[in-house]
Amino acid sequence: MAQLEARENVSVSELARPFPMSLPAIMKHLDVLSDAGLVTRRKTGRTVICQLATAPMEQAMHWLNHYQRFWSERLDRLAAFVEEDSCPPKPNSPPSQALPSNVVSMPRRKRSTTPGRTPKKS
Repeated sequence: MAQLEARENVSVSELARPFPMSLPAIMKHLDVLSDAGLVTRRKTGRTVICQLATAPMEQAMHWLNHYQRFWSERLDRLAAFVEEDSCPPKPNSPPSQALPSNVVSMPRRKRSTTPGRTPKKS
């Protein structure tokens, strides 16, 4: 994609040249990018020319920026809430004691067989 961004129209063989991959492997990668709408291809004679399609990336960046602003605002509000000293401890108050638990432990259920191999029946 960086090569396609740098140059407008690039042949598949030019795209494949710097990579230690077979041409069919490059074609599979281009198929995925093409299916995602990120690359357009056109054939001129025996040469397949690829071009970067920017619209899907622009849509993705718009969506990501929207949620980046959304979460930044929420996290800023959370940070402000945590940082404000809305409930300072009362002076000279004894530290709070934990209350005893009222949970009752239940006995474990017994297993129906002993662990180990099960003998075969004759």
